[in-house]
Amino acid sequence: MDNQIEYERMMNGELYHQTPELLEMRMKARDLLYDYNQLHYRDLDSRKKILKALLGQVGENYFIELPFHLDYGFNVKLGNNFFANANLMLLDTASIEFGDDVLVAPNVSIYTAGHALDPELRLRTGAEYAFPVKIGNNVWIGGSVTICPGVTIGDNSVIGAGSVVTKSIPADSLAYGNPAKVVRQFNDHDKEYYFKQRKVTQEYLDKVKNGETFHR
Repeated sequence: MDNQIEYERMMNGELYHQTPELLEMRMKARDLLYDYNQLHYRDLDSRKKILKALLGQVGENYFIELPFHLDYGFNVKLGNNFFANANLMLLDTASIEFGDDVLVAPNVSIYTAGHALDPELRLRTGAEYAFPVKIGNNVWIGGSVTICPGVTIGDNSVIGAGSVVTKSIPADSLAYGNPAKVVRQFNDHDKEYYFKQRKVTQEYLDKVKNGETFHR
């Protein structure tokens, strides 16, 4: 079996088969992941160094909490000001791209990989496929969200906790559920209230304006 051909099929969204070479790529990523997940929580410099070596692209200011899991690493691209909480799972058989200022809550799973529904293809041939996932700028992904292959999430959108995202979500949307659906678009009310009837105070806005608040 030609490793280069199978690699190209994997990257192009075609049915492909595992090869020893693809397995070795994953093992090399797991070597770095093992080192990453054994770090002391305070060793922030080593976190950044390992992530820079592991991932395909990192922007300015990135942080991924321990533990962290992925397949290949080189298919993951982080924008600027990226934050992910504990137990982020990235099955990056295809590209997973994050825009700028993305927040990811704990226990989020993003899957690009899939298997054919037909048992002949799935079990007897072992064929797999993968489609890229793209997360836009200023997106917040809530806790325990699952994002499926081929999904795009538009800029400024929020995905509610526990959702299973099977289809793309447009920009400026609040979406949640299983499967996730757009509940509403954001509006001026969201600029005034940060949670239900909890209003953003002028005192807080003044602190932000004066640079008195801490930002990751």
